Parts: sequence; C-alpha cells; structure tokens
Amino acid sequence: MSGEEQKYIQEAFDTHWVAPLGPNVDAFEKALEQYEGQGRHVAALSSGTAAVHLGLVLLGVERGDEVICQSWTFAASTNPIVYLGAVPVLVDSESDTWNMSPELLEVAICERMRMTGRRPKAIVAVHMYGMPAKMDEICAIGAKYGIPVLEDAAEAMGSCLDGRNCGTFGAFGVLSFNGNKMITTSGGGALICPTEEMKKKALFYATQAREPFPYYQHERIGYNYRMSNVCAGIGLGQMTVVDEHVAHHRKTAAFYAERFGPVEGIDVHLNPSGRFDSNYWLSTIVIDGKKTGTDSETVRRHLESCNIESRPLWKPMHLQPVYKDAPAYSAGVSEKLYDKGLCLPSGPCVDAEDAERVVKEIMKCVKK
Repeated sequence: MSGEEQKYIQEAFDTHWVAPLGPNVDAFEKALEQYEGQGRHVAALSSGTAAVHLGLVLLGVERGDEVICQSWTFAASTNPIVYLGAVPVLVDSESDTWNMSPELLEVAICERMRMTGRRPKAIVAVHMYGMPAKMDEICAIGAKYGIPVLEDAAEAMGSCLDGRNCGTFGAFGVLSFNGNKMITTSGGGALICPTEEMKKKALFYATQAREPFPYYQHERIGYNYRMSNVCAGIGLGQMTVVDEHVAHHRKTAAFYAERFGPVEGIDVHLNPSGRFDSNYWLSTIVIDGKKTGTDSETVRRHLESCNIESRPLWKPMHLQPVYKDAPAYSAGVSEKLYDKGLCLPSGPCVDAEDAERVVKEIMKCVKK
C-alpha cells in the first residue's frame, strides 16, 4: 500500500459514493488512460475476467464461434470464451518469450478455416508473467486473416514492447487489479478500448445493458461488471506507487538472475532482446534436473518446508481436464515449462534479505 489509499476510501464514505460509480471511478479511469497512453480509453470493471468477457462481447463472439487463445495461461483467459458458447482453440507458446507462437497461430488459423469453412472470430494473446508477447507479429497475422486480437495484459501493467505499453496493441486490452497484481484495487480490472465510443459501449454492457429510458428497459443481455467507487479509491492510491512496484519487480528479477547466473541448470527467464521490457510480475526459473541433480517439485517442497511459497509455472489449458476436447496446437514448449519451472517470491514485500534466503535454500537442493 502507498498510504494514500485510505484518503480516497474515506472520501468515498464521506460523500456516500460507495456504489459502482462515482468520482474515484472516473479519476481512476483517467489515471489509467494517461498511464497507458496511445490515446486509449479505459473502462474500470469488477475483474480482469470481466474485461476479457466484455472484450469478446464487443468483438462479436457468439455461440458456435471459434476463438484462438494462448494455451499457456490462467483459466481467466479461456473461460470467458466458453461463457459465450464459443469454442477455444488452444495454441502453444514459443521458447523465447514463452507466449503465443506466431508460427503456430498461423498454422491454427489456416487449419481451422480449412476444417470449419470459417475464420476464427478472435485471437486472445497473453503476456505471461509480464513478458510481452510478439504483438507485432501476432497482430499482423490477425490482420492478414481479418481476425481481431484481444490482448490479455492482466499480468503486464508496466511492461513494454518497443517502448509501447502492453495492452495497447490489440483491438482491446485487459488489465487486472487482483490482490496479487502489479497494483491492486482488492479485486478489479479494466478494459482498454480504442475509442471513447467503444468505452461507452463497454460500460453499457457492464451495467446490465440498461437502455436510456426513465424506466428499466433491456434489449440486450448485460452484466454486473462495474467497479465500485471504494475499490477505485484503492486504485487511485496505488497509481502513486505503480512505477515503484514495477521497479522493485525488475530489481528482484535482476537479483535472481545474478545469483543463479553461475549455476548450471537454473535459468531465470529474462527479456529476449532490447525490444522487450518485462515488468517481471513474477520472477520465474526453469530447472534442468540432469544438470542440477534435482527437479522443480523437489525444490518447491523444500521451499515450502522453510515457509517460502513458490508455485509451478502455469499448467497449459490443453492439459486441463475441462479443456480436454478443445482443439489444440502444441509444440511441447508449455508442457516443458510446466514440468520444469517455478515462480519465486517477487512482490513489493520481498526485500533483498528475503530474496537471498530464497536463493540459499534453492542451492541446498542443487548437487555440488
């Protein structure tokens, strides 16, 4: 917390603006628009999942459509596709960014068109762990086949590709302010829109699609997705420390990279080149068991015994039971990452002493 959050929360209570609208919501949206840049317009919502859902609604996804989605992601990227009765088509990652493979994306598009006679309705690209995806290539492929891209930047606030903020490349972008993200509103998210008109349309659907009549009239299905004025107050306070948080995450990743650099068989995932500027939302490592004499699960359990939380990297959606029947295009990259990878403590409360302790405990598992 920055210390500023309580001021805005108190203001919300003092003025009785505690509902899903109010001055904090308006100010938070403006602050996000200024931060993201590119002339984008931002709708503050109840969650990042809601933002993915509304983005797909605005892209016209309907029952029976196919939507291509990165397989190596959290379920919040794929579940909204199913909410709409559409079919997720899962595409594997490539090895340098760990994000959607442009090559497999084009293979999937061509094969789906051949098999179904229709183009997929949308592409959901994700910036995993804050690492920017190759949005120029992904968007170019989407444009080639007339398929819009929804950019899931839930983990990537503060990340840039070629100096441009993630979340501003696709037709729509998504941010998350869940409790574990770069900034938090306790729970919440945002949809980054290309125009003010599209933002208004998003907010229309987010407030139960109520038509502009003096009575309640509904001609389309809407949702209860607006952010509360109280949560937005937390967000305003968090905006004062967002750069500080991003800098801390980058410093922590650099520390892990320096300490594990000499260790054969432990690789910290870093920017592939100068074009990429990850926020390193989570510092992640891949452990080669043949070189270290240990594996990621053994390390995770040892850290747990020391009261240090770590987690396996995401389990790909095409390996999840709920998506076992979804079309999938895999090159085995995400399976290997899931099998060998760990997320390490990375947040603002992790100081240098904490990070050093994490390294020392991991090294106890590595053969000398």
